[in-house]
Amino acid sequence: MPLSRRVALPWHLLGRLLAVSALTVGVLPAAHAGSADLSLYSGQKAGSLPVTLVAHDLSAPMQAGAPLVLSGAGGSASVQPQREAGRRNALLLKWDHAWYAALRLTPARALDLQALVPHATLELDLRVAQLAQGGIDFKMACGEACQRKLSYVVPGRALQGKGWQHLSFSLNCFARGGDDFSKVDVPFALEANGAGEVALANVRIVAHGKPNQSCPDYRSIAFEPSPLNQAWAMPRWMQRHEQKLALKQQMLAAGTAPELVFIGDSITEGWENDGKAVWQQYYAAYHALNLGYGGDHTENVLWRLQHGEVDGLQPKVAVLMIGTNNTGDRQDQPEVTAAGVARILQELRQRLPQTRVLLLAIFPREAGADAVLRRINEQINVRLAALADGDKVVFANLNSAMLDADGRLSTSVMPDLLHPQQRGYTIWAEAMQPVLTRMLASQP
Repeated sequence: MPLSRRVALPWHLLGRLLAVSALTVGVLPAAHAGSADLSLYSGQKAGSLPVTLVAHDLSAPMQAGAPLVLSGAGGSASVQPQREAGRRNALLLKWDHAWYAALRLTPARALDLQALVPHATLELDLRVAQLAQGGIDFKMACGEACQRKLSYVVPGRALQGKGWQHLSFSLNCFARGGDDFSKVDVPFALEANGAGEVALANVRIVAHGKPNQSCPDYRSIAFEPSPLNQAWAMPRWMQRHEQKLALKQQMLAAGTAPELVFIGDSITEGWENDGKAVWQQYYAAYHALNLGYGGDHTENVLWRLQHGEVDGLQPKVAVLMIGTNNTGDRQDQPEVTAAGVARILQELRQRLPQTRVLLLAIFPREAGADAVLRRINEQINVRLAALADGDKVVFANLNSAMLDADGRLSTSVMPDLLHPQQRGYTIWAEAMQPVLTRMLASQP
Protein backbone atom coordinates (compact mmCIF):
# COMPACT_ATOMS: atom_id res chain seq x y z
CA MET A 1 0.00 0.00 0.00
CA PRO A 2 1.56 3.36 -0.96
CA LEU A 3 2.35 5.69 1.91
CA SER A 4 -0.02 8.33 0.61
CA ARG A 5 -2.84 5.90 1.36
CA ARG A 6 -1.60 5.07 4.83
CA VAL A 7 -3.38 7.79 6.66
CA ALA A 8 -5.83 6.62 9.22
CA LEU A 9 -5.97 3.27 10.86
CA PRO A 10 -8.96 1.22 9.54
CA TRP A 11 -11.01 1.38 12.74
CA HIS A 12 -13.87 -0.61 11.25
CA LEU A 13 -11.42 -3.55 11.40
CA LEU A 14 -10.50 -2.69 14.97
CA GLY A 15 -14.08 -3.12 16.07
CA ARG A 16 -14.02 -6.69 14.78
CA LEU A 17 -10.63 -7.35 16.37
CA LEU A 18 -11.83 -6.09 19.74
CA ALA A 19 -14.82 -8.36 19.45
CA VAL A 20 -12.51 -11.34 18.89
CA SER A 21 -10.20 -10.44 21.77
CA ALA A 22 -13.15 -9.94 24.11
CA LEU A 23 -13.86 -13.67 23.81
CA THR A 24 -10.62 -14.39 25.63
CA VAL A 25 -11.47 -15.45 29.18
CA GLY A 26 -10.10 -13.20 31.94
CA VAL A 27 -10.06 -13.70 35.68
CA LEU A 28 -10.28 -10.17 37.11
CA PRO A 29 -13.61 -9.12 38.66
CA ALA A 30 -15.93 -6.77 36.83
CA ALA A 31 -15.89 -4.27 39.68
CA HIS A 32 -12.92 -2.74 41.44
CA ALA A 33 -13.26 -0.86 44.71
CA GLY A 34 -10.67 1.78 43.84
CA SER A 35 -8.59 1.40 47.00
CA ALA A 36 -6.08 -1.31 46.04
CA ASP A 37 -3.57 -1.79 43.26
CA LEU A 38 -4.70 -3.93 40.36
CA SER A 39 -2.31 -6.31 38.58
CA LEU A 40 -3.05 -6.63 34.87
CA TYR A 41 -0.16 -8.87 33.86
CA SER A 42 2.39 -10.67 36.02
CA GLY A 43 3.14 -13.77 33.97
CA GLN A 44 1.31 -16.98 34.78
CA LYS A 45 0.36 -15.86 38.28
CA ALA A 46 -3.29 -15.90 39.29
CA GLY A 47 -4.91 -12.59 38.52
CA SER A 48 -3.10 -11.88 35.27
CA LEU A 49 -5.24 -11.05 32.27
CA PRO A 50 -4.99 -13.17 29.14
CA VAL A 51 -2.76 -11.90 26.34
CA THR A 52 -4.16 -11.36 22.85
CA LEU A 53 -1.86 -10.73 19.88
CA VAL A 54 -2.99 -8.86 16.77
CA ALA A 55 -1.30 -8.49 13.39
CA HIS A 56 -3.44 -6.33 11.08
CA ASP A 57 -6.59 -8.42 10.52
CA LEU A 58 -5.35 -11.50 12.41
CA SER A 59 -5.96 -12.04 16.12
CA ALA A 60 -5.25 -14.91 18.52
CA PRO A 61 -4.90 -15.49 22.30
CA MET A 62 -1.58 -16.56 23.78
CA GLN A 63 -1.93 -20.08 25.17
CA ALA A 64 -0.36 -21.01 28.52
CA GLY A 65 2.67 -18.82 27.99
CA ALA A 66 3.63 -20.51 24.71
CA PRO A 67 5.17 -18.37 21.93
CA LEU A 68 2.68 -17.07 19.39
CA VAL A 69 3.36 -15.89 15.84
CA LEU A 70 0.93 -14.23 13.42
CA SER A 71 1.85 -13.42 9.84
CA GLY A 72 -0.13 -12.18 6.87
CA ALA A 73 -0.34 -9.59 4.12
CA GLY A 74 -0.47 -6.80 6.72
CA GLY A 75 2.81 -7.80 8.39
CA SER A 76 3.88 -10.15 11.16
CA ALA A 77 3.95 -10.06 14.95
CA SER A 78 5.08 -12.45 17.67
CA VAL A 79 4.97 -12.61 21.45
CA GLN A 80 6.77 -14.97 23.81
CA PRO A 81 7.65 -15.20 27.50
CA GLN A 82 10.91 -13.47 28.36
CA ARG A 83 12.65 -14.50 31.58
CA GLU A 84 15.20 -12.04 32.85
CA ALA A 85 16.69 -11.34 36.26
CA GLY A 86 14.22 -9.31 38.28
CA ARG A 87 11.55 -9.62 35.59
CA ARG A 88 10.84 -13.30 35.26
CA ASN A 89 7.36 -12.64 33.87
CA ALA A 90 8.17 -10.39 30.93
CA LEU A 91 6.72 -10.59 27.42
CA LEU A 92 8.83 -10.05 24.31
CA LEU A 93 6.91 -8.48 21.43
CA LYS A 94 8.35 -8.32 17.92
CA TRP A 95 6.73 -7.03 14.74
CA ASP A 96 7.85 -6.44 11.17
CA HIS A 97 6.38 -4.71 8.09
CA ALA A 98 3.28 -4.16 10.18
CA TRP A 99 0.67 -1.59 9.35
CA TYR A 100 -0.92 -2.46 12.68
CA ALA A 101 0.11 -4.85 15.45
CA ALA A 102 -0.99 -4.98 19.07
CA LEU A 103 -0.65 -6.80 22.35
CA ARG A 104 -3.82 -6.53 24.42
CA LEU A 105 -4.75 -7.51 27.96
CA THR A 106 -8.50 -8.06 27.88
CA PRO A 107 -10.73 -9.20 30.77
CA ALA A 108 -13.79 -11.37 30.32
CA ARG A 109 -15.90 -8.58 31.80
CA ALA A 110 -15.31 -4.84 31.77
CA LEU A 111 -13.48 -3.38 34.76
CA ASP A 112 -14.85 -0.57 36.89
CA LEU A 113 -12.00 1.96 37.17
CA GLN A 114 -14.13 5.10 37.52
CA ALA A 115 -13.15 5.79 41.12
CA LEU A 116 -9.45 5.34 40.28
CA VAL A 117 -9.21 7.93 37.51
CA PRO A 118 -8.42 11.03 39.60
CA HIS A 119 -5.40 9.57 41.42
CA ALA A 120 -4.35 6.24 39.87
CA THR A 121 -1.58 5.42 37.40
CA LEU A 122 -1.06 2.83 34.68
CA GLU A 123 2.42 1.43 35.24
CA LEU A 124 4.71 -1.03 33.48
CA ASP A 125 8.34 -1.92 32.94
CA LEU A 126 9.50 -1.48 29.34
CA ARG A 127 12.69 -2.37 27.51
CA VAL A 128 13.07 -1.02 23.98
CA ALA A 129 15.47 -3.14 21.94
CA GLN A 130 14.64 -1.80 18.47
CA LEU A 131 12.34 1.02 17.43
CA ALA A 132 14.26 2.99 14.79
CA GLN A 133 11.87 1.77 12.08
CA GLY A 134 8.71 1.56 14.11
CA GLY A 135 6.52 3.16 16.70
CA ILE A 136 4.43 2.26 19.73
CA ASP A 137 1.35 3.67 21.45
CA PHE A 138 -0.38 2.79 24.71
CA LYS A 139 -4.15 2.52 24.84
CA MET A 140 -7.09 1.96 27.14
CA ALA A 141 -10.67 1.55 25.93
CA CYS A 142 -14.08 1.90 27.55
CA GLY A 143 -16.19 0.83 24.59
CA GLU A 144 -16.21 1.15 20.81
CA ALA A 145 -16.61 4.92 20.99
CA CYS A 146 -14.04 5.29 23.77
CA GLN A 147 -10.62 4.38 22.35
CA ARG A 148 -8.06 6.44 24.28
CA LYS A 149 -4.56 6.32 22.82
CA LEU A 150 -1.29 7.87 23.96
CA SER A 151 1.41 8.17 21.31
CA TYR A 152 4.83 6.98 22.52
CA VAL A 153 6.77 7.02 19.25
CA VAL A 154 9.29 9.75 20.05
CA PRO A 155 9.86 8.92 23.74
CA GLY A 156 9.94 5.21 22.89
CA ARG A 157 12.72 5.72 20.38
CA ALA A 158 14.64 7.71 22.98
CA LEU A 159 14.64 4.62 25.24
CA GLN A 160 16.16 2.31 22.63
CA GLY A 161 19.13 0.41 24.05
CA LYS A 162 18.78 1.91 27.55
CA GLY A 163 17.58 -1.24 29.28
CA TRP A 164 14.55 -1.62 31.48
CA GLN A 165 12.62 1.53 32.31
CA HIS A 166 9.71 1.94 34.72
CA LEU A 167 6.91 3.97 33.18
CA SER A 168 4.02 5.48 35.11
CA PHE A 169 1.14 7.31 33.36
CA SER A 170 -1.71 9.08 35.05
CA LEU A 171 -5.06 7.52 34.16
CA ASN A 172 -6.02 11.06 33.23
CA CYS A 173 -3.80 10.53 30.16
CA PHE A 174 -6.50 8.16 28.91
CA ALA A 175 -9.77 9.21 30.54
CA ARG A 176 -11.61 12.25 29.21
CA GLY A 177 -14.50 14.22 30.58
CA GLY A 178 -17.67 12.23 30.00
CA ASP A 179 -15.91 8.86 29.63
CA ASP A 180 -17.48 5.96 31.49
CA PHE A 181 -14.47 4.26 33.04
CA SER A 182 -16.78 1.95 34.96
CA LYS A 183 -16.78 -0.16 31.78
CA VAL A 184 -13.15 -0.49 30.72
CA ASP A 185 -12.97 -3.43 28.34
CA VAL A 186 -9.31 -2.92 27.36
CA PRO A 187 -7.35 -1.77 30.43
CA PHE A 188 -4.06 -2.04 28.55
CA ALA A 189 -2.89 -2.37 24.96
CA LEU A 190 0.45 -1.73 23.34
CA GLU A 191 -0.08 -0.89 19.67
CA ALA A 192 2.71 -0.86 17.13
CA ASN A 193 3.54 -0.37 13.46
CA GLY A 194 6.56 -0.57 11.20
CA ALA A 195 9.20 -2.88 12.70
CA GLY A 196 10.43 -3.17 16.25
CA GLU A 197 11.15 -5.20 19.35
CA VAL A 198 10.17 -4.36 22.93
CA ALA A 199 9.73 -6.27 26.18
CA LEU A 200 7.23 -5.40 28.89
CA ALA A 201 6.50 -6.66 32.39
CA ASN A 202 4.63 -5.91 35.59
CA VAL A 203 1.68 -4.16 33.98
CA ARG A 204 -0.60 -2.83 36.69
CA ILE A 205 -2.82 -0.03 37.88
CA VAL A 206 -1.58 1.65 41.04
CA ALA A 207 -4.40 3.17 43.04
CA HIS A 208 -2.35 6.09 44.37
CA GLY A 209 0.54 6.24 41.94
CA LYS A 210 3.00 8.95 41.04
CA PRO A 211 3.33 9.59 37.27
CA ASN A 212 6.80 9.90 35.77
CA GLN A 213 5.59 10.35 32.18
CA SER A 214 3.81 13.34 30.67
CA CYS A 215 0.95 13.35 28.21
CA PRO A 216 -0.83 15.98 26.10
CA ASP A 217 -4.04 17.60 27.26
CA TYR A 218 -6.84 16.06 25.20
CA ARG A 219 -8.73 19.36 25.39
CA SER A 220 -6.05 21.33 23.52
CA ILE A 221 -4.02 18.79 21.52
CA ALA A 222 -5.94 19.61 18.31
CA PHE A 223 -4.78 23.23 18.24
CA GLU A 224 -1.25 22.96 19.64
CA PRO A 225 1.00 23.11 16.52
CA SER A 226 3.06 19.96 16.01
CA PRO A 227 4.71 17.98 13.22
CA LEU A 228 3.22 14.56 12.53
CA ASN A 229 5.11 12.16 14.79
CA GLN A 230 3.92 8.78 13.57
CA ALA A 231 6.43 6.08 12.73
CA TRP A 232 5.18 5.43 9.20
CA ALA A 233 5.28 9.15 8.36
CA MET A 234 8.77 9.96 9.61
CA PRO A 235 10.78 11.33 7.84
CA ARG A 236 8.53 11.43 4.75
CA TRP A 237 6.28 14.07 6.28
CA MET A 238 9.09 16.57 6.78
CA GLN A 239 10.51 15.83 3.34
CA ARG A 240 7.13 16.64 1.80
CA HIS A 241 7.05 19.89 3.75
CA GLU A 242 10.44 20.91 2.36
CA GLN A 243 9.37 19.91 -1.15
CA LYS A 244 6.21 22.00 -0.93
CA LEU A 245 8.18 25.03 0.26
CA ALA A 246 10.50 24.62 -2.73
CA LEU A 247 7.59 24.15 -5.15
CA LYS A 248 5.93 27.28 -3.85
CA GLN A 249 9.07 29.30 -4.51
CA GLN A 250 9.38 27.82 -8.01
CA MET A 251 5.80 28.77 -8.84
CA LEU A 252 6.32 32.31 -7.60
CA ALA A 253 9.57 32.67 -9.55
CA ALA A 254 7.91 31.36 -12.72
CA GLY A 255 5.00 33.78 -12.45
CA THR A 256 2.50 30.98 -11.95
CA ALA A 257 1.45 31.75 -8.39
CA PRO A 258 -1.49 29.52 -7.39
CA GLU A 259 -4.96 31.01 -7.50
CA LEU A 260 -6.26 27.96 -5.71
CA VAL A 261 -4.76 26.06 -2.74
CA PHE A 262 -6.03 22.79 -1.26
CA ILE A 263 -5.17 22.11 2.39
CA GLY A 264 -5.82 18.83 4.20
CA ASP A 265 -4.77 15.27 4.89
CA SER A 266 -4.34 12.16 2.71
CA ILE A 267 -7.77 12.65 1.16
CA THR A 268 -6.47 15.93 -0.24
CA GLU A 269 -3.03 14.50 -1.01
CA GLY A 270 -4.81 11.87 -3.10
CA TRP A 271 -5.44 14.45 -5.82
CA GLU A 272 -1.84 13.68 -6.76
CA ASN A 273 -2.62 9.97 -7.16
CA ASP A 274 -6.11 8.57 -7.82
CA GLY A 275 -7.43 12.08 -8.43
CA LYS A 276 -4.64 13.24 -10.74
CA ALA A 277 -6.63 13.22 -13.97
CA VAL A 278 -9.59 14.97 -12.36
CA TRP A 279 -7.27 17.59 -10.84
CA GLN A 280 -5.79 18.29 -14.26
CA GLN A 281 -9.23 18.73 -15.75
CA TYR A 282 -10.65 21.04 -13.09
CA TYR A 283 -7.78 22.86 -11.39
CA ALA A 284 -4.67 22.97 -13.55
CA ALA A 285 -5.83 26.24 -15.14
CA TYR A 286 -5.68 27.86 -11.69
CA HIS A 287 -2.09 26.64 -11.07
CA ALA A 288 -3.55 24.93 -8.02
CA LEU A 289 -1.24 23.91 -5.18
CA ASN A 290 -1.87 20.71 -3.20
CA LEU A 291 -0.98 20.98 0.49
CA GLY A 292 -2.51 17.69 1.58
CA TYR A 293 -0.41 15.40 3.78
CA GLY A 294 -1.17 11.78 4.61
CA GLY A 295 -1.90 11.31 8.31
CA ASP A 296 -2.40 14.96 9.21
CA HIS A 297 -4.47 16.08 12.17
CA THR A 298 -5.54 19.66 12.71
CA GLU A 299 -2.44 20.44 14.80
CA ASN A 300 -0.16 19.23 11.99
CA VAL A 301 -1.81 21.54 9.44
CA LEU A 302 -1.43 24.38 11.90
CA TRP A 303 2.30 23.67 12.26
CA ARG A 304 2.76 23.67 8.48
CA LEU A 305 0.99 27.00 8.09
CA GLN A 306 3.18 28.50 10.79
CA HIS A 307 6.28 27.21 9.02
CA GLY A 308 5.88 28.96 5.70
CA GLU A 309 3.72 26.86 3.41
CA VAL A 310 1.41 29.71 2.37
CA ASP A 311 3.64 32.68 3.14
CA GLY A 312 4.06 34.92 0.10
CA LEU A 313 0.97 33.54 -1.66
CA GLN A 314 -2.24 35.34 -2.53
CA PRO A 315 -4.62 32.66 -3.81
CA LYS A 316 -8.20 33.58 -4.53
CA VAL A 317 -9.53 30.53 -2.67
CA ALA A 318 -8.14 28.03 -0.18
CA VAL A 319 -10.08 24.75 0.05
CA LEU A 320 -9.80 23.28 3.55
CA MET A 321 -10.88 19.83 4.71
CA ILE A 322 -9.29 18.38 7.82
CA GLY A 323 -10.25 16.38 10.90
CA THR A 324 -10.93 12.78 9.96
CA ASN A 325 -7.61 11.67 11.45
CA ASN A 326 -8.43 13.42 14.71
CA THR A 327 -11.42 11.11 14.71
CA GLY A 328 -9.88 7.89 13.39
CA ASP A 329 -6.58 8.08 15.22
CA ARG A 330 -7.58 9.47 18.63
CA GLN A 331 -11.37 9.77 18.61
CA ASP A 332 -11.00 13.41 19.61
CA GLN A 333 -14.19 14.90 20.93
CA PRO A 334 -16.07 16.80 18.19
CA GLU A 335 -15.70 20.15 19.93
CA VAL A 336 -11.93 19.62 20.23
CA THR A 337 -11.50 18.89 16.52
CA ALA A 338 -13.71 21.85 15.61
CA ALA A 339 -11.55 24.07 17.82
CA GLY A 340 -8.52 22.88 15.86
CA VAL A 341 -10.20 23.83 12.58
CA ALA A 342 -11.17 27.22 14.00
CA ARG A 343 -7.53 27.84 14.90
CA ILE A 344 -6.49 26.95 11.32
CA LEU A 345 -9.02 29.44 9.95
CA GLN A 346 -7.52 32.12 12.20
CA GLU A 347 -4.05 31.30 10.91
CA LEU A 348 -5.22 31.47 7.30
CA ARG A 349 -6.90 34.82 7.89
CA GLN A 350 -3.68 36.18 9.35
CA ARG A 351 -1.42 34.87 6.59
CA LEU A 352 -3.81 35.13 3.62
CA PRO A 353 -5.99 38.15 4.43
CA GLN A 354 -7.34 38.48 0.86
CA THR A 355 -8.06 34.79 0.37
CA ARG A 356 -11.52 33.30 0.71
CA VAL A 357 -11.72 29.90 2.40
CA LEU A 358 -14.00 27.13 1.22
CA LEU A 359 -14.41 25.02 4.36
CA LEU A 360 -15.60 21.52 3.50
CA ALA A 361 -17.44 19.14 5.76
CA ILE A 362 -15.31 16.14 6.66
CA PHE A 363 -16.15 13.35 4.24
CA PRO A 364 -18.11 10.31 5.44
CA ARG A 365 -16.19 7.21 6.44
CA GLU A 366 -17.21 3.63 7.29
CA ALA A 367 -20.07 1.98 5.46
CA GLY A 368 -23.15 2.78 7.53
CA ALA A 369 -24.57 6.04 8.79
CA ASP A 370 -24.63 4.68 12.35
CA ALA A 371 -20.92 3.75 12.41
CA VAL A 372 -19.00 5.27 15.33
CA LEU A 373 -16.44 7.28 13.37
CA ARG A 374 -19.03 8.46 10.84
CA ARG A 375 -21.15 9.81 13.70
CA ILE A 376 -18.20 11.64 15.24
CA ASN A 377 -17.38 13.29 11.91
CA GLU A 378 -20.99 14.39 11.48
CA GLN A 379 -20.95 15.97 14.94
CA ILE A 380 -17.81 17.86 13.93
CA ASN A 381 -19.45 19.01 10.71
CA VAL A 382 -22.33 20.61 12.62
CA ARG A 383 -19.78 22.68 14.49
CA LEU A 384 -17.80 23.53 11.34
CA ALA A 385 -20.86 25.04 9.70
CA ALA A 386 -21.01 27.57 12.53
CA LEU A 387 -17.46 28.76 11.73
CA ALA A 388 -18.46 30.17 8.33
CA ASP A 389 -19.66 33.71 7.68
CA GLY A 390 -20.77 33.03 4.09
CA ASP A 391 -18.28 35.55 2.75
CA LYS A 392 -14.64 35.07 3.68
CA VAL A 393 -15.35 31.58 4.96
CA VAL A 394 -17.92 29.56 3.04
CA PHE A 395 -19.02 26.16 4.34
CA ALA A 396 -20.05 23.38 1.96
CA ASN A 397 -21.21 19.89 2.84
CA LEU A 398 -20.74 17.65 -0.20
CA ASN A 399 -21.27 14.39 1.66
CA SER A 400 -24.63 13.45 0.21
CA ALA A 401 -23.00 13.22 -3.23
CA MET A 402 -20.65 10.55 -1.86
CA LEU A 403 -23.40 8.35 -0.42
CA ASP A 404 -26.03 5.97 -1.70
CA ALA A 405 -29.70 6.83 -1.33
CA ASP A 406 -29.81 4.96 2.00
CA GLY A 407 -26.81 6.86 3.35
CA ARG A 408 -24.28 4.07 2.86
CA LEU A 409 -20.76 4.68 1.59
CA SER A 410 -19.84 2.43 -1.31
CA THR A 411 -16.44 0.87 -1.92
CA SER A 412 -16.84 1.98 -5.53
CA VAL A 413 -16.39 5.54 -4.24
CA MET A 414 -13.94 4.85 -1.41
CA PRO A 415 -12.47 1.33 -1.62
CA ASP A 416 -11.27 1.39 2.00
CA LEU A 417 -14.28 3.43 3.16
CA LEU A 418 -12.00 6.38 3.84
CA HIS A 419 -10.03 7.43 0.73
CA PRO A 420 -11.69 8.25 -2.60
CA GLN A 421 -10.62 6.54 -5.79
CA GLN A 422 -10.92 8.25 -9.19
CA ARG A 423 -14.71 8.06 -9.18
CA GLY A 424 -14.74 9.60 -5.73
CA TYR A 425 -12.57 12.50 -6.86
CA THR A 426 -14.83 13.06 -9.85
CA ILE A 427 -17.86 13.22 -7.54
CA TRP A 428 -15.97 15.64 -5.28
CA ALA A 429 -14.99 17.97 -8.14
CA GLU A 430 -18.45 17.99 -9.71
CA ALA A 431 -20.23 18.63 -6.42
CA MET A 432 -17.84 21.40 -5.40
CA GLN A 433 -17.58 23.17 -8.75
CA PRO A 434 -20.65 25.47 -8.50
CA VAL A 435 -19.65 26.99 -5.17
CA LEU A 436 -15.98 27.11 -6.11
CA THR A 437 -16.73 28.89 -9.39
CA ARG A 438 -18.71 31.56 -7.56
CA MET A 439 -15.94 32.08 -5.01
CA LEU A 440 -13.22 32.32 -7.64
CA ALA A 441 -15.22 34.85 -9.66
CA SER A 442 -15.97 37.22 -6.79
CA GLN A 443 -13.98 39.16 -4.24
CA PRO A 444 -14.68 38.89 -0.50
